[in-house]
Amino acid sequence: MLINIIIYTASLSAAVIHYMIGVYFYSKGMAQGKEHRILDHVLKNAVRGDPQSVVDSIDQYCSQKEWAMNVGDEKGLILDQIVKETDPSILLELGTYCGYSAIRIARLLKPGARLLTVEINPVHAAVAKQMVDFAGVQDKVQILEGSTQEIIPKLKAEYRVEKLDFVFIDHFKDKYRPDTQLLEDLGLLRIGSVLVADNVVCPGSPEFLEHVRKSGRYDCTNYPAHVEYSEKLDALEKAVFKG
Repeated sequence: MLINIIIYTASLSAAVIHYMIGVYFYSKGMAQGKEHRILDHVLKNAVRGDPQSVVDSIDQYCSQKEWAMNVGDEKGLILDQIVKETDPSILLELGTYCGYSAIRIARLLKPGARLLTVEINPVHAAVAKQMVDFAGVQDKVQILEGSTQEIIPKLKAEYRVEKLDFVFIDHFKDKYRPDTQLLEDLGLLRIGSVLVADNVVCPGSPEFLEHVRKSGRYDCTNYPAHVEYSEKLDALEKAVFKG
């Protein structure tokens, strides 16, 4: 299957090829070693207890040495602004990867706010935990290991979540729509809950965009940008739940 992916992507940009190969290994739970190299770079170069230093260190490594599927610096600034405008107390992230976006979000949260972040890959969850601890935001970030379809139904009973103020969606693109609908069906969204989805152009999640834009339940804003650490066009989609 990996050979087929490489052949199929021969005409695509390097960033897209890296993204698709990364997703392949990610879905198989296979460690390439890259995630640990990113962690090692952070531990050696960032300042313990300084989340901005950790974010900057990851961006430096991924822009200069090895591409990785973080939200990245350009889209990260857009994410920062939306988080600041929302001022959320209870947040959910779907797709932790190495913890970059969790740390990026957590550094902006007010005292008492908490971010639950779901990661299916145990290798990535372990790396993210070390990142979060090193950044000093472990009091705001809780990593939940497992699939979104398994964990989302447990949020109310096991994790004391009544309603979510903010959801950052950045995992498997074919899961964006079903997981959003699961949040709706379980009553986890309130009027004004903000969803932000990454990679809605590259590689894209057309089913998610169709749902949030045409269901009549959201006010949507698109933020054009680029795939992390590249010139490939991408975008974030902000969807505010109307009930």
